[in-house]
Parts: sequence; C-alpha cells; structure tokens
Amino acid sequence: MTDQDDPQEPVRATPEQMQRIARKLILPHAIFVPTAMAACVWFVLYGLGGEGKKAAAEAQCEASRVVAARVAPLAKGEFAALAVRADPKPMPELAFNAPQGPATLASFKGKTILLNAWATWCVPCREEMPALDRLQGAGGVTVVALNVDTAKKERAKAFLGEIGAKSLGFYQDDDGKSFEALRRTGKVLGLPTTFVIGPDGCEIAALAGPAKWDGAQSAELVKALAASP
Repeated sequence: MTDQDDPQEPVRATPEQMQRIARKLILPHAIFVPTAMAACVWFVLYGLGGEGKKAAAEAQCEASRVVAARVAPLAKGEFAALAVRADPKPMPELAFNAPQGPATLASFKGKTILLNAWATWCVPCREEMPALDRLQGAGGVTVVALNVDTAKKERAKAFLGEIGAKSLGFYQDDDGKSFEALRRTGKVLGLPTTFVIGPDGCEIAALAGPAKWDGAQSAELVKALAASP
C-alpha cells in the first residue's frame, strides 16, 4: 500500500480562516436585507401612498367631474376662453383676508364659487368688476374677488367704493402667498383670471382674461353650476 492509499487527515481551517469565510458568507446578506427592507418601505410610503392620494383626489372631485361635463358645452361665444377641466383636481390651499377676517379657500366648502384674481393696476380687471358685483347680487354662486396687489391695499378697497359695489366683499391677499401658489402651479399667467370651484373644493374651469359676467351666457353658466349633480 502506497502513501496515496493511506487514510488522509481532514484539513482543519485555522480560526482566522474561519472568520474570513464567515465574513464572506454573512456580509452580503447583512447588506442585502436592510436594503431590501428600505426598498419595501419606500414602495409603501411613496408608491402605494401616491396611488392612495390620487384615488382620494378622484373621490373628492367626483361631484365636480359631473358638473364639468355639464359646463363643457357652454365654453363658446363670450365664454370661448373658458377652459373646462375634464378631470377636476383640488385647488391649492389658499389663505387671505375676508370681510369677516382671516379665511381660506376651504372656508367656502359646500359653496360653488368664482375666485377672481385681480388688481387695481389691471385695466380689464377694473372694467369687469361691476359685472362681478351684479353677479354676486344675483345669487347662484359666491364671487370671491381676491385683490392680489400687495403694494397699495387700501386703493383696491377704495376702488370698490368708487364703482358703487353693493354685493362684493373685499378679499385681500395680504402677503401675496396665495397668488404665488397659483402662479407656481401654473394656474395664473396674467390678470384677471377666474376659477370656477365646486362645493368640494375642486377646480371645474378657469378663464384667463375678462368676461361679461352679467350677460345671458353667464346666467346659463350659473344655472348649470347650480343644478344638482
């Protein structure tokens, strides 16, 4: 029998070698498991969370979606520039001063409103303000004529007195943050801009530029807005 046929002693690793082997086996798993867990958390918070927010917004604006479909055929003639939203979305959070004190857009929940952004230096704004005053007096919608001129606030209030406004309240964007929020979301490019907002706080339509708010077409629009969904 040769030496090659002799039983061989098992090779035993030294403690140092065992530690190196353990590190090679365990370290990748130690890195992979927390990474995988973090990915799962991100997916739940941002993936599913985003879908949840989208679903919540769609549910919130369902009533406005029905009204928008009813209003869409009225975007013609004097209201040809009325951009009706096929898929209404909640308006940004806006805060301003109202006749009764500090208010937010959410304060008008349950009412259909026309949010009109204007300033006294805007000639078309000044020209359409008497018609908006008559629209407010006629009822059917609530007109929130929001002055966004932060330089000369008293001039805007005095202007409403000069034109003999009887029904319009004075709404003031004191610090300009509400106007900036509208600009940041691309909703306002110039003045005047008017938003039609449903009782659920969702934007039904927007109109850039002035309009004849006390005419026959305006009355037809208000009738469509006031009808039950």
